[in-house]
Amino acid sequence: MPFSPRPLLTLLLTVACHAQAVEPIVLHVDASNVAQQIFRIQSTIPATPGKLTLLYPQWIPGNHGPSGPLNQLAGLRLSANGQPLEWTRDPVNMFAFHVTVPAGASAVQAQYQFLSPVEPNQGRITMTSEMLGVQWQAMALYPAGRATREIAVQPNLLLPAGWQFGSALEVQSQAATAAGQQVTFKPLDLETLVDSPLFAGRHFRRIDLDPGAVKPVHLNLVADSADSLEATPEQIAPHRALMQQAYKLFGSRHYQHYDFLLAQSDEFGGIGREHQQSSENGVKPGYFSEWDKNAPGRVLLPHELTHSWNGKFRRPAGQDTQDFNTPLENSLLWVYEGQTQYWGNVLAARSGLVDPLHMRDLFAATAARYDVAPGRSWRAMQDTTNDPVINARRPQGWSSWQRDEDYYMEGSLIWLEADTLIRELSGERRSLDDFARAFFGVQDGRTTALPYTFEDVVAALNKVQAYDWATFLRSRVDGHGPGAPLGGLAKAGWKLVYRDTPTAFLKADEERSKSTDLTYSLGVVIDKDGKLGRLLWDGPAFRAGLSGNTTLLAVNGMAYAPKLLKAAIKAAKDSAEPISLLVKKGKQYRTVALDYHDGLKYPQLERIAGTPDRLSTILQPLK
Repeated sequence: MPFSPRPLLTLLLTVACHAQAVEPIVLHVDASNVAQQIFRIQSTIPATPGKLTLLYPQWIPGNHGPSGPLNQLAGLRLSANGQPLEWTRDPVNMFAFHVTVPAGASAVQAQYQFLSPVEPNQGRITMTSEMLGVQWQAMALYPAGRATREIAVQPNLLLPAGWQFGSALEVQSQAATAAGQQVTFKPLDLETLVDSPLFAGRHFRRIDLDPGAVKPVHLNLVADSADSLEATPEQIAPHRALMQQAYKLFGSRHYQHYDFLLAQSDEFGGIGREHQQSSENGVKPGYFSEWDKNAPGRVLLPHELTHSWNGKFRRPAGQDTQDFNTPLENSLLWVYEGQTQYWGNVLAARSGLVDPLHMRDLFAATAARYDVAPGRSWRAMQDTTNDPVINARRPQGWSSWQRDEDYYMEGSLIWLEADTLIRELSGERRSLDDFARAFFGVQDGRTTALPYTFEDVVAALNKVQAYDWATFLRSRVDGHGPGAPLGGLAKAGWKLVYRDTPTAFLKADEERSKSTDLTYSLGVVIDKDGKLGRLLWDGPAFRAGLSGNTTLLAVNGMAYAPKLLKAAIKAAKDSAEPISLLVKKGKQYRTVALDYHDGLKYPQLERIAGTPDRLSTILQPLK
């Protein structure tokens, strides 16, 4: 190969960068003021005299968008050698702060606060009187111009006295002090720090999910009350089985240890966020105590665990950026999130966290949701990968028409079809499991990112089973229907049908969300207070002139109740009379005639006679 000066230049630049980065950023986070929900931060940032730009993280891994909580950063004061420094915010990049470091200074001291929202309408609550979550990207400022994986940090944390915590971070020392529990973590790079959040709480329990393993796995629980931490051996068992099924599927472990962080709270903000060696999971109380009612919620942990392989170790090339202020490129989220959604569902069933019969009902609900969504006619699923930037999960008035992050659930249908197609073409000898082992299971033990492209995905699929995978994938992610990609269900031996009663799984999901889901009949979901939401574009309720921000008061002259409305829908099936609804929007009351006569409809799957039942095979545990 001809000589090129680039490797030598890269080496010299790397050496120079390391020479400048001998001292780490020393970060102190005081999280003891849970009464006022305020994090107080002090940071010593190595610097040289001259102009310095400090960045507050904007593009957060796993959020897929510019979601850094800049509005919750307050009280910023900079100094050097004990003298205050004036800073200015960049007029274009709001996440950048400019300051001049005086002669003789070797560091800049920064003091500021991160203000947890105190009410849900202010954002996700990250600190309550019973628990807190430390997301280090919300606590850190860092110098511009250097890769975050090359910036060393020494993190320190002060917790309320007696509180315990879970995190993938490794502890260097900890001690009880008059101010609280002081924890010093081992130094590490900023990229890994941000990828290693922490949950702490007054009520804490740690459960070993892989006893005796060289690379241990723990379920770290925090809750509003101690009784929410109680779990039976029968409830712990499928969480342990989840780890074993994941090992058998992927054939590798890309972490030194793994920590599930699981919060059960009515106040602490709900979350599902992936990390290489941990995951943040926030649910309502009852995860264990109301086990039979919470099957739909038990797909969360398998999904976030799968991301350790898909999304963190293997991630789209556009997600492997040098810092937290370089925009993320999201075009392959239907692989990153869509295939993770698929494997999360499969692992939930294989582990026993969700009964395979219930998982079949979940596939039915997913297929129905996207099959009736008219937004596909104008907006391809591929374009929804831009939604984390366009919409950032803000509420939508007409989500079935606007579309949102459909690459998750609709993406899972595409990967179901890929799995069943491989099984069919190979005479049942191979499956998408083989792709998972070949694509995500490589380089066992590696914890740094191994990026992939669309071409890499296609090539790996072709090694498992020769086929025109590029056309297969592009036609589905770029297509406009009609209807959802349901080919996987047919190849799995099932078809989507509608019955007049919901499955037990859908009924539990309705109870958990405290809503009445009439999407497939009236084209609307009604919350516990009678408020209309998620109206189906061009559905019966839409055609009757109804919209969101409307409250249903009466049905056929009687005060609204879910049972009454369902009874009216049933009765209208055998009558030519419309259903009469009294509704209120703002200060206006009006009566709406709903001309609908097709009865209640709930999605289910029905076996296609004479075809192999591949879906049941897919959901069976691996031996």
